[in-house]
Amino acid sequence: MTPEAQPRFRAENFRNMLRHGLMTVAFCCFIASALAISGNGSWSSQMVYSLSTGTISWLVIDSGRLLMSGHKEVLWPHGWRGYVLVALGVTVGFLCGNAIGDAFVGAPPLEFLSFAARKTISTIVITLVATISMCYFFFSLGKSRHMQSQIELAQRNATEARLKLLETQLEPHMLFNTLANLRVLITVDPPRAVAMLDRLNSYLRMTLSGSRTLAHPLSAEFDRLGDYLELMSVRMGERLRYTLDLPEDLRDVPVPPLLLQPLVENSIRHGLEPKVEGGEIAVRARRNGDRLVIEVSDTGVGLDAALPSQEGGSGFGLEQVRERLATVFGERSEMRLAPAPAGGTCATLSFPLPTAAS
Repeated sequence: MTPEAQPRFRAENFRNMLRHGLMTVAFCCFIASALAISGNGSWSSQMVYSLSTGTISWLVIDSGRLLMSGHKEVLWPHGWRGYVLVALGVTVGFLCGNAIGDAFVGAPPLEFLSFAARKTISTIVITLVATISMCYFFFSLGKSRHMQSQIELAQRNATEARLKLLETQLEPHMLFNTLANLRVLITVDPPRAVAMLDRLNSYLRMTLSGSRTLAHPLSAEFDRLGDYLELMSVRMGERLRYTLDLPEDLRDVPVPPLLLQPLVENSIRHGLEPKVEGGEIAVRARRNGDRLVIEVSDTGVGLDAALPSQEGGSGFGLEQVRERLATVFGERSEMRLAPAPAGGTCATLSFPLPTAAS
């Protein structure tokens, strides 16, 4: 729903209106106390005059504001209508407030008309200054809130654009690697190349239908990893074994698409392929307090043998994973690359669980 099509009297608008009313009452109490202390009448009579004038002005201005612009993104009438609304609120509040105050103290209606010119002017000036000050304060408060929402919207759009950019870089990277492997297999084992091509078609169909979102369930990420590892199994045969371990209560945790695949690609390319007998890849997810921990470990040749020229793993895939974690979770995310206890390499991702899942 666009901002212009929002309901005029939605709950958020009423909450803001009530908040303005409470602030107005507090401000009226302050003015009444100040007038009573300065000798302009009893505290109770000043309170009645002040509260009557202030609350009626607030009701007229805030109700008129919602009637004229409640369905818009900026809740204040543009141009001359805003000034007319303030003038109307001040006039109605001043006349009605004085009438109620006069009735309370037993004075003739609109007694201020019989005041000396100096007292009448001071009464009008106090009403004008107080009402305009409150209107300006509420206008500035609403403008600040609107600008903050625009900043948050711009940051959210920038994050989404950044994620999509990273993903569009990642998908061709994976595709080129797979096609390069397929080219080699066609010359040495055509039947297996055909089987690999069938797997690739199935994988791409799933990727195209499900990767156009900024996040998907962790179970979908594991399913896609299963397809990818089956694809690689066609080429590597018994040299590749794998285990996927996803607890039931973590299946619906949202994660960026293709988050884990670069880590698995690295395990195959730099860990298992250089090893004659191949090895095993294990992908495990677990909960650690309020954080999700995902480990991708292999029994390959290890960090020192696999990445001698990349300073501990600063390749394209790893850099993509780091950037995507930083874009979504900021400093709350962590990625570590370390030797696995039984040989090979272990990549560990850690980031906060969503509130509903923690």
